[in-house]
Amino acid sequence: MAQLTFYGAVEGVTGSLYLLQTDKATLLLECGLFQGRREEEDANEKPLPFETSTIDAVVLSHAHLDHSGRLPLLVKSGYSGPIYMTRASSDLIEILLKDAASLQERDVEWENKRRRRAGKQEIEPLYRLEDVEATLDYCQGLRYHQRTNIADGVDIRFLDAGHILGSAIVELYINERGVEKKLVFSGDLGNCQAALLRDPEVVEEADILLLESTYGDRDHRSMEDTLQEFEDVIEEASANGGNILIPSFAVGRTQEILFRLGELYQAGKLRHQAVYLDSPMAIAVTEIYHRYQDIYNEEDKAVIDATSSTSRANQKSLHTFLPVLRYSTTTEESIALNKLESGAIIIAGSGMCNGGRIRHHLKHNLWRRQSHVIFVGFQAMGTPGRALVDGAEYFKIGGDEIAVRAAIHTMGGFSAHSSRTQLIEWLGYFQGEKPRLFLVHGEEKAKLTLSEAVKEIGWHPEIPHLGQKITF
Repeated sequence: MAQLTFYGAVEGVTGSLYLLQTDKATLLLECGLFQGRREEEDANEKPLPFETSTIDAVVLSHAHLDHSGRLPLLVKSGYSGPIYMTRASSDLIEILLKDAASLQERDVEWENKRRRRAGKQEIEPLYRLEDVEATLDYCQGLRYHQRTNIADGVDIRFLDAGHILGSAIVELYINERGVEKKLVFSGDLGNCQAALLRDPEVVEEADILLLESTYGDRDHRSMEDTLQEFEDVIEEASANGGNILIPSFAVGRTQEILFRLGELYQAGKLRHQAVYLDSPMAIAVTEIYHRYQDIYNEEDKAVIDATSSTSRANQKSLHTFLPVLRYSTTTEESIALNKLESGAIIIAGSGMCNGGRIRHHLKHNLWRRQSHVIFVGFQAMGTPGRALVDGAEYFKIGGDEIAVRAAIHTMGGFSAHSSRTQLIEWLGYFQGEKPRLFLVHGEEKAKLTLSEAVKEIGWHPEIPHLGQKITF
C-alpha cells in the first residue's frame, strides 16, 4: 500500500510538502517555504520531517517559493537525487532561489550586526548561494505530456496548470504488485480569465486528488469589469497627476500586468509617460517569458505578434508590445524613481509589500492623495499588503509611520489562481468513480466553503491536518 503524508500547505497556503512512500520508492512532492507571519515563517527553521537519505526523487509543480523554496535546505541536508519539473520551471527556479538566498544572507548580516552589539550569538541563513548552486545541478526539466519513469514503479506526467509559466498539474502513476494507482496534484490552477497562459488542462480520472483551494470561498470579478476598473484608475491618476504603484509578484502577475498595460497602450489609452519595472528579478523573469512564447495561449500571442514593433532583433515581446516600458535594474535607478511625483506607473516587488523595492516607493507615495496603489494578487493574513487592503490608516516602514492617503485598489480579477467556480468546473471533468479528494493550499474559510460546495455535486472532500498519513 502506498502512503502519503501531508507535511505542508494544509494549514494555510504556503509550505507545500508531501511525502509519498510506495513499496519500492520514496518521493517528495514539493518542498516549499512557509511565508506570511513571523510565526509561520519560523517553521522554515525546523528540520525537515523525514530522513533525507530515504528520498529517491523530488517532484515540483512550479517555481514559486511556497512550492520550491526549501529545496536548497533539502540538498544542504544531504539530498543528491533528481528534482523533476517542467523545462520553464527549471529556468525560473534559478532566479527565484538565488534571490531567496541573497535576501536571507542580507537579512542575517543585518541581524548579526545587531547581535554582535548586544553580545548575542550570531545566526546563519537558511541557506546560501552555494546551496542553491548545488540544488540547480539536480534539477531536470521535462516537457508537458511526457510520461517519464522517475523511480522504481513510479511514472510522472506534467499537464499545463496555467498558473505561471511552466506550472504543472502533476500526475503520478504508482505501480505496486501489478496494480496501478494514479495520484493527481493540481498544483496551483490558473485563472481562466488571465492573459498569456493557457487554461488549466483537464484531468478525467484519478484515485487520489490533491486540490488547491486558495480562492475556494470566492469568485473573481469578471476580467471585463477588472480591465475597465484598471483603465479607470489609470485615467484618474493621469487626470490628477498621481503616480500608480503596483506591488506585484515577479513571476506571472508582473507579466500579466505588462500585457494589460500594453493593450491599453496599443489602444491609445495609456497616457502615463513611462512604465517602470523596478525589479531585477521580475526583469529576468520577463525575459524568460519571452523565450517560452510557444506555451502562450494563441489569442494573446497573436495580439503581441500583430501589434509589436520588430526593433529588437525582429523578436516580438512584451517589451516591444509596450514601448514605454523602462527597466530599472540598479539601486541608483530605483532611488531616482522616488523623485517622480506624477506620470509614472511603477511595478515592483514584493507582491505583499513585506520586502523589496515597493516599500520605498510606498514611503514616497502613500501620503500623497493623488497617488494610487493597485493590488493585483492575493494578500496573506499578517502581511503589510493585507493591512493596506483592509484599510490601515498608517503604514510602518522601518522607523517611519506613513499616513495612508493614497487610493487603495484591489483587483482580484487579476489573480493567477482559479476561483471557486473555476475549481468546481475543473472537478466536473472527472469521469466515472470520483477519486478520494483532499483540499489543500487554502486558509480555513476557503477550504471549508469549497468543501461544502463540492459536497453538493457528489464529492466527499477531506481536509487533512498537518502530519496526517493516508494509505491507498
